[in-house]
Amino acid sequence: MDEKGNREQISSLFKSFIQRTTATVRENLGDKDFCLSVFKDNAGVIRFNDDYSLVFKVETHNSPSALDPYGGALTGIVGVNRDPFGTGKGARLIFNTDVFCFASPFYDKPLPARLLHPRRIYEGVIEGVEHGGNKSGIPTVNGSLVFDDRFAGKPLVFCGTAGIMPAVINGEPSHVKRIDPGDLIVMTGGRIGKDGIHGATFSSEELNESSPVSAVQIGDPITQKRMTDFLLRARDRGLYNFITDNGAGGLSSSIGEMSEECGGCRLDLSKAPLKYAGLDPWEILISEAQERMSLAVPPAKIDEFLALARIMGVEATVLGEFTDSGYFHILHGETTVAFLPISFLHGGLPPMEMRGVWEIKHHEEPKPAGKSDYTEDLLKLLGSLNICSKESVVRRYDHEVQGGSVVKPFTGVDNDGPSDAAVVRPILDSFEGVVVGHGICPRYSDIDAYHMAANAIDEGLRNYIAVGGSPDLVAGLDNFCWCDPVKSEKTPDGEYKMAQLVRANKALYDYCVAFGIPLISGKDSMKNDFYDGTTKISIPPTLLFSVIGKMEDARKAVTMDVKRPGDVVYILGETADELGGSEYLAAKGFTGNRVPQVNAETALNSYRAYHAAVVEGLVASCHDLSDGGLAVAAAESAFAGGFGLAVNLDAVPIKASASLDDEAILFSESASRLLVTVDPGKSAAFENVMSGQAVARIGQVTADTTLTITGVSGKVVVKAEIASLKEAWQSPLQSL
Repeated sequence: MDEKGNREQISSLFKSFIQRTTATVRENLGDKDFCLSVFKDNAGVIRFNDDYSLVFKVETHNSPSALDPYGGALTGIVGVNRDPFGTGKGARLIFNTDVFCFASPFYDKPLPARLLHPRRIYEGVIEGVEHGGNKSGIPTVNGSLVFDDRFAGKPLVFCGTAGIMPAVINGEPSHVKRIDPGDLIVMTGGRIGKDGIHGATFSSEELNESSPVSAVQIGDPITQKRMTDFLLRARDRGLYNFITDNGAGGLSSSIGEMSEECGGCRLDLSKAPLKYAGLDPWEILISEAQERMSLAVPPAKIDEFLALARIMGVEATVLGEFTDSGYFHILHGETTVAFLPISFLHGGLPPMEMRGVWEIKHHEEPKPAGKSDYTEDLLKLLGSLNICSKESVVRRYDHEVQGGSVVKPFTGVDNDGPSDAAVVRPILDSFEGVVVGHGICPRYSDIDAYHMAANAIDEGLRNYIAVGGSPDLVAGLDNFCWCDPVKSEKTPDGEYKMAQLVRANKALYDYCVAFGIPLISGKDSMKNDFYDGTTKISIPPTLLFSVIGKMEDARKAVTMDVKRPGDVVYILGETADELGGSEYLAAKGFTGNRVPQVNAETALNSYRAYHAAVVEGLVASCHDLSDGGLAVAAAESAFAGGFGLAVNLDAVPIKASASLDDEAILFSESASRLLVTVDPGKSAAFENVMSGQAVARIGQVTADTTLTITGVSGKVVVKAEIASLKEAWQSPLQSL
């Protein structure tokens, strides 16, 4: 129900908005549809070129990371590695991407007894993902850290992995797999232990004082790397028909899902290799112990499969066979311990009925500052946790392994400027590039979750476009992390939170359809709260929107650092008085109400024109405007390149001919804007390509080392040495 009392019945958010988004976009794409497999495998698959397919998945590991930050996060990254690897006939993994949402590591308020201090979570999560990713030989090329003290209740740990696989393997499409009755059930990799029992169920509940640490799995990336190397060889030899990961629910889930493909199974748990004796049959069945894959192997190929496993030092065990009996039949020796109809297993749960009631919330607005100098405000913003450099974290991750990274997490004259997105060459004898970026802006949901989602989508696409990604081959992944949306005594505002979720899903449909972005995969987490009977801490409703796509020639990739004195500075897109939810207002202790709003048609036209300029080689640098607005983007571009900038606010295009003061133009986070520099010899051609778009010359790159911004009245409102700007930006997390 909306704020006017209008009622709407939605049978399924997933079917009504997420699946429908992809169906609509694919229909609009027609014969240009590049989606190969969506919503039916462990990860999404799109066409990269005629010879290769691209695979991508992003997951969360929030609850385990709250209880055991190191172990929970390590299993988060190695667990998501298995998703693209277990998609289709199996993909070679080419990069990781990580996004972490924490409370401040300098948190100094009292915490409920069961919660770990945010700094401990910060350090443990970062180290866990580092060890899992680096030891797996997969580069970490993109990510971000988001801070809000509400994440003290539960951190958000998003881990993503992309893979690539030949479009055709042994004469069959690589994204298609099957199981024939009689195929053998084989488990490969690590052994089963008690770790991870109830992992999935506890992750679906709020954190509380009785949450079991034993639900967190114990990861071993070295065992997993050996297993994946073995299985890629087995794939190319055609030794199995079907592969999937042993993730949430362990064998119960992987074999339960696989059994639906052929109509049944017969599995003997007594044959499963264990880490130690003493596990009950139900524990063997549901344990989420890591580094395991389940496969369907034809009987005629089992000897060759097991022989290759022995040669490569990987444990592989036959546990039973797939059938067409219609039943999920689980034994322990001669004793039946589960006998369930496949139809009940996959369709027996009645749907939940939930109610959402939307209301518009109003927040206090600060008075206009009306200042003549905003230099100190800019320095303070650059040092805020959501804007400052994350170099002390990022440098711990290997982004060079495999040798394909083109645009890396840092760029510029000293390789310490913040890249907008990453570009990777997955095939080293080709210049075709994979581009990956993301958008996340949870604070906007304090005003309206619809516009929070819209801005996350636009930010992800904007970052992707900025480095040179093609708007004609780009796909999205949605990861919803929400606070409990079910009304109860401990969640009296559950109906409002449900309405927020509905509005975010509506935005997902509206903007992905408008931008032409099919959704290919995702994952949701709906109980991100802490409650100990007296204190409740809920995260802000959060959507991470990840984008992946292609650029034809990675040599044309654009970075965000200014390149040379004399280059012309342009701004693409219009600015409005949209400080609501901004970093600038947050620094002053306010939320505001005027949240940025996205015009998808205008934005897409601008992005397409800009991409044409990139293809023609007209762009020297490009940086997206997001947290902190124009002032922060200008400062970052300047100190990354090592040159000054002279910017004139009076030239900035304003939405609807409104009259904005210096404060709003400097710090508004209006969507769909890019800061671009162009060689003066190419400026005429650039302006010709951008004709009809909201674009304006607003300044010049200077030979000195000063950022100078002139206000609408002609007076200088910001003036600072780029060294002091960089120091403010680098110092907050430098020692962590």
